[in-house]
This record gives sequence, structure tokens and C-alpha cells, in this order.
Amino acid sequence: MNREHFIYLQETGSMSIPVILIQYYTKLGLTEEEFMVILQVQSFKQIGNHFPTPTQLSEHMSISTSTCTSLLRSLIQRGFLSIEECEENTILFENYSLKPLWDKLFNYLSQAQHQEAKEQSEEAEESLYTIFENEFGRPLSPIECETLSIWIDQEDYDPIIIKAALREAVMSGKLNFRYIDRILFEWKKNGIKTIEQARNHSKKFRQHQLKQTNEIDNNQEGYKRKVPFYNWLES
Repeated sequence: MNREHFIYLQETGSMSIPVILIQYYTKLGLTEEEFMVILQVQSFKQIGNHFPTPTQLSEHMSISTSTCTSLLRSLIQRGFLSIEECEENTILFENYSLKPLWDKLFNYLSQAQHQEAKEQSEEAEESLYTIFENEFGRPLSPIECETLSIWIDQEDYDPIIIKAALREAVMSGKLNFRYIDRILFEWKKNGIKTIEQARNHSKKFRQHQLKQTNEIDNNQEGYKRKVPFYNWLES
């Protein structure tokens, strides 16, 4: 490599292409030719030519000028490119803008993220119904299904917290939705949002209950009853 060639390479520079665009351009409905036209437009913009002609673009591609013109027209009509009028030093000029492309990409990624979250939520909800039916040893009644749905959709309880409340009810021998609902209410009132917080809260309450039971045992001769379970929500 000689000096002139090295300087030429540095002067021509390089173009940064977002990896996320390469990954998702087909999801946006772009063909390889359309994608290459967009890259050529971006390349020309980076060297200061903000409005390259179809002929200039096609010279760097394997397509004709007429084909390039049709592709540009289609990209503009479908909202991937736009032509803006700009002014610099009182001189008006036209400019290809890629803002519509980035807007489409953002919308697609946002919708994909929302759809993924929705599918995960539905999967977690379906798993939750199965867990409840396994613990109850029977299909849930319509009212129980509605209650579970309310916990998830209206009360916005995390499925993990609902499972923890179910486990507490099982340990307490109070396997019914009313008892589980009271546990969830109590946890929400105390700001419990994670499984670790729920475990700590339950542990502290059990210790408190056991201490109270031991005091009763010491003060009442012959009283042998223990409180081994988490029944602090009983009326």
C-alpha cells in the first residue's frame, strides 16, 4: 500500500450501519435492492451529497437508473424515505431524510417488545392456572378463574407473588381463594412486591406467632397446642 492509496482510504472514510437495521430490514418489508438503495443514500449523505440522483446511486449498484428511480419512488411512497427542503447560508436545497425509516424501525421494535411481553404474560397466566388446579386437585370454578384473572389484570399482582401466596395457603392448611386473597391484600398493604420480601415477612410472622404460643404454653398449665402454620390472616 503506497502513501497516496492510504490517504485516499482515510479520506473516503467509512459508513456505520446499525446492526439492528441489518437484522430487521426484511421485517419492515424492505427487499435487498431497496435496502441497498437506502445504504447508498446514507453513504452519499455522509460525504456531503444529501440529494444524490438515481444515476449517481445506480452507478454504485448493479441496477439501471430507471430501476433505481422506481425504487426511490416506492420507498418515498411507502414511508421509508422523505424529501426535505433545507436551507444553508440562504441557499435552499433538497435532502433525503431517513427519519421515516428510523421511525418505522422504532415502531416495529416497540410492537415486537409489547407482543413478547404479552405472550410471556399469557404463558405465565396459563401456567398459574395449571399450578392452582394441581394444588386444588380439581379444575377451577368459573368464579375462581375470574378471581385469578382479577388478581393478574386488575390488581396487577405478579404471578410469582400469587404463587407464593398459594404456597402460604397450602402451608397453613387454608386452601381457598378467600384466604389467598387476604394474604395478597396484606402483602400489598405492607409494600411486598418480591418473593424474597414475602418470605422474610412470612418468616418474621411465624416467629412472632411461635413466641406468642410459647408464652401461652408457659402461662397455662397443661396447654399443649402449637401454632405451626402461617394463619395470621384468620378472622
